Amino acid sequence: MSQLWYPSGRSPLKRRKFLQYGAIAAGTGLVAACASQAPTSTEAPASPAAGASPASGELTKITYGTNWYAQAEHGGFYQAVATGLYKDAGLDVTISMGGPQVNGTQLLMGGAIDFFMGYAADAIKAVEEGIPKVTVAAIFQKDPQILMAHPGTADSLEDLKGRPIFISSSANVTYWPFLRAKFGFTDDQKRPYNFNPGPFLQDKQTAQQGYLSSEPLAIKKEGGFDPVVFLMADYGYEPYSTTIECKRELVESNPDLVQRFVDASIKGWYSYLYGDPSPGNELIKKDNPEMTDEQIAYGIEKMKEYGIVDSGDAQVKGIGAMTEERWKSFYDTMAAEGVFKPETDYTQAYTLQFVNKGPDAYKV
Repeated sequence: MSQLWYPSGRSPLKRRKFLQYGAIAAGTGLVAACASQAPTSTEAPASPAAGASPASGELTKITYGTNWYAQAEHGGFYQAVATGLYKDAGLDVTISMGGPQVNGTQLLMGGAIDFFMGYAADAIKAVEEGIPKVTVAAIFQKDPQILMAHPGTADSLEDLKGRPIFISSSANVTYWPFLRAKFGFTDDQKRPYNFNPGPFLQDKQTAQQGYLSSEPLAIKKEGGFDPVVFLMADYGYEPYSTTIECKRELVESNPDLVQRFVDASIKGWYSYLYGDPSPGNELIKKDNPEMTDEQIAYGIEKMKEYGIVDSGDAQVKGIGAMTEERWKSFYDTMAAEGVFKPETDYTQAYTLQFVNKGPDAYKV
């Protein structure tokens, strides 16, 4: 496999101001019915993760469940399938595409998938509910959740205080408590967001939630203007997202397999962001035929521009990095607002044993 170039000594990435889509709720919602499986990028069925080694020549079948339809934000995982990075690690990986009716935690705990694309808030909620899953890597250092405003109406997130804001119901247990605590937002500002930009486009004094790589492009197409974007992560909202989760049992019984999956996934992300992403993009479009080249290119551009994947700790510790301090800070902030219970042992939501090896560890 050819040598990839990994930028070093980069100047700090440009920071604007945005936030993640409301499709990820904080709770696990195991009471929800499990929907039928969406199309996958490989044909291998899910199977219990057992441990063939790369040297044996046998590939261990693994299924990774994503949290939404295939898109650029999943690109590193698809790239690892397309370029053979998983096979090099002794793994035959199937990517099982998520969607609005797919309950990833339920699939993970039921054994239908081996790893799941999670979210920090959900991982801590799982601890409170006694669900034995654990986060082993965090691909997104910044949650891509944003708020958007009309040009000329706001220069900072603070300027949105007191104005109507269209948010989804999941915001009530994710970023809205943060906005109340830090910026003095009040509940009477909330307006229901049903993923229709019409009300926002009609009223210049409103704001709307969105996902960094999706809603701004849609607003430009439908409204003919670039919205002002505020990335919540740049204002102190700091959950890890697009994580890799698995059962705690797997971490304890087969840490070598977990390590191989994590390492190959991280290599896939370096390849996707700094190499030729076209192999991964082809698989993304195969799983999600509605995904366009324009949307994929926009997603990659924004992930790089805002340092969603490779910024902060990841620049020193490598993509996938996590720290004790970051987890504690997020827990303390949200517990103070009543999102988490004060007695919750949030440290059970993650382990650092598989990450923080430095960028050089993931060169191929």
